[in-house]
Amino acid sequence: MALILILGASRGLGRALTEAYAQQGHRVIATVRKAEDMAGVKALSAEVLQMDLADPASVSGLAWRLDGESIDLALYVAGVWDGKDAGVPPSQPQFDAVMHSNVLGFMQVLPQIAPMVQAAGGVMGAFSSEMSLLAQADGYAWLYRVSKAALNMAVVSACQQWPGMTLLALDPGWVQTEMGGAQAPLTLQQSVQGLMQALATVTPEDQGCLLRHDGLRTRLNQGQA
Repeated sequence: MALILILGASRGLGRALTEAYAQQGHRVIATVRKAEDMAGVKALSAEVLQMDLADPASVSGLAWRLDGESIDLALYVAGVWDGKDAGVPPSQPQFDAVMHSNVLGFMQVLPQIAPMVQAAGGVMGAFSSEMSLLAQADGYAWLYRVSKAALNMAVVSACQQWPGMTLLALDPGWVQTEMGGAQAPLTLQQSVQGLMQALATVTPEDQGCLLRHDGLRTRLNQGQA
């Protein structure tokens, strides 16, 4: 039985991953932002922590709340999509909301839980997107793209700081969630199944890559000598 930490499990992919890993018999600790979401996630046989991952003050006690744990798999799923509504340029509230959730939260969480993932020789994945890749950039959803490109940089920059754990970015694909919309080509179940299968194949050589739901890998530091 592995210990799996899901950061951002109120709905969508985070909640579905919490349920799927719990059904496999793993011990799952999941975070939710609102108190009213706790009962539903707890009913999935998960341990639940209330925490706003976009708020550094809320995140500051995470290491203390997990003290003594050894984490086999940590997934930073929390994130917001503002591609449809963000103007050019985005407003400061739009920028702050997207960057705090998609980037700052991960950067605040990582140093708190990395020693616990190290202790297990485990894996930590931050949910990104192929839309983050510079080679695929266009003018659509540029604030979201910028946030995920910054997240990728945080992942790659942190790889050397915590040896003994495998740190990577994850691309769940375009999924039929509240964020992805009904027109998305992947069902929630397809994405979750693919992600779990891909994560089960991760080795230390995958450090710093973008791992897709279908198992394909892209090196995020390809441009380095």
